[in-house]
Amino acid sequence: MAVTANIHDAKTNLSKLIERAVAGEEVIIARAGKPLVRLLPIEVAKPKGKRGILGSRRGQIKYAPDWDSPETNAEIERLFYGEEADEPPLRGVAEE
Repeated sequence: MAVTANIHDAKTNLSKLIERAVAGEEVIIARAGKPLVRLLPIEVAKPKGKRGILGSRRGQIKYAPDWDSPETNAEIERLFYGEEADEPPLRGVAEE
C-alpha cells in the first residue's frame, strides 16, 4: 500500500515518511493531488564474502612462527614503553 503526502505534510513529517520508506512502504509526495516523486531507500550492497562477523577471516590470516616469542614481546615493550623503562607497567596479572 502506497502512502501519499502532499508537500506541506512531507516537510512536516519527513522523518516519519523516511522511516516508512526504509521499512519497505512506497512513499509518494504529491502537489495538488498529483504525484511528483517517490521516496526510496538507498540499498547498500554488501560485498560477497565480507560479512563483518567475528571469526569470518578464520584460516585466512597467517602468523609468523615467532609472533609470541619472548624476544618479540621484549621488542614490542621497548617500542611502547621506551628504552629507559626497566620494567613495563603492571598489566593486572600476577607474576609467578
